Amino acid sequence: MTIEQKIAGFTAEGDAVVVYTMRNASGAEVELCNIGAAICAVRVPDRSGKLDNVALGYANHLDYLNDGPCMGKVPGRYANRIAKGRFEIDGKEYRLAINNGPNALHGGPTGFANQLWEGRVESNRVVFALDSADGHEGYPGDLYVEAVYDWDDDNRLELTLLAQTNGATVLNLTNHAYFNLAGEGAGSVLDHTLRLNASTYLPTDQSLVPTGELASVEGTPMDFRTAKPIGRDIKEEFPALIYGKGYDNCWPIDGWQEGKVQVAAELKCEATGRTLTVLTDQPAAQVYTGNWLEGCPKSRSGADYHDYDGVAIECQGYPDAPNKPTFPSQLLRKGERYERHIVFAFGVEK
Repeated sequence: MTIEQKIAGFTAEGDAVVVYTMRNASGAEVELCNIGAAICAVRVPDRSGKLDNVALGYANHLDYLNDGPCMGKVPGRYANRIAKGRFEIDGKEYRLAINNGPNALHGGPTGFANQLWEGRVESNRVVFALDSADGHEGYPGDLYVEAVYDWDDDNRLELTLLAQTNGATVLNLTNHAYFNLAGEGAGSVLDHTLRLNASTYLPTDQSLVPTGELASVEGTPMDFRTAKPIGRDIKEEFPALIYGKGYDNCWPIDGWQEGKVQVAAELKCEATGRTLTVLTDQPAAQVYTGNWLEGCPKSRSGADYHDYDGVAIECQGYPDAPNKPTFPSQLLRKGERYERHIVFAFGVEK
């Protein structure tokens, strides 16, 4: 394993944008960036051994700042939506910036995804660290966060998310990478097949906030228990698909147990033979089919991105859990350790 680092540019404030490239024994590699602790590229082989980048990303690393798609980054403090930007802890109400319709999304305009993290190399891993002050974007408690990336010779990329706080807060961390197993810039992923280890999903209102119900996927376009093309049912007249212009929903993972890493999703591309198995100890996975990628910054290959050119499988806690007592809690108190794992295991079918 080798890890290279270089400066890819400077922000308007003069801060260095640092890129880390982790390369394994076969030459497959992962590129990371200190803006949002982002995954910028993942180069893995197809069935003929040809390496291609399968993670969507930008030609200019500075474009990772304040982008709409949250491309490849770690959003926080709270990934996904909090209804009306409000929640309570121990009877005290906290108010957040409203940045997605009537709701708070991904920790707000200056959330973790739009911060420069402190990066360092530790042996064969890259560690990004961030201090979030009490009151930042309305969230209580000083919070220290680490995003730790490990890349091995089996083409497994593991992200370990760690945090501690000096006061009660809410926390929901994930990674928002978009994948296209035909290669970044190859076009739509609607022909990729997807399987989810999920027999229920979270219905939402029109603003994509969960209603609090867990609904069966049986007989609906939300049923991915058996692998099917992502695009097969995406145009169905079904509320979830209408509200999001495609899939942008959360599926609780069957058999979830705190601390147990298990398969959440399997993605495959028949044309290249590439596969991606996503494993996690998080309670759910948000699947977003890149429904609003049109008009985002230029791709790594210099082409324009279009809607449905990538799919994000974001392992996380339930959206709006701070306002839904029946959902698994995302409350973190002083003295507690937050630790979550997400594994992106890349493979090939002959």
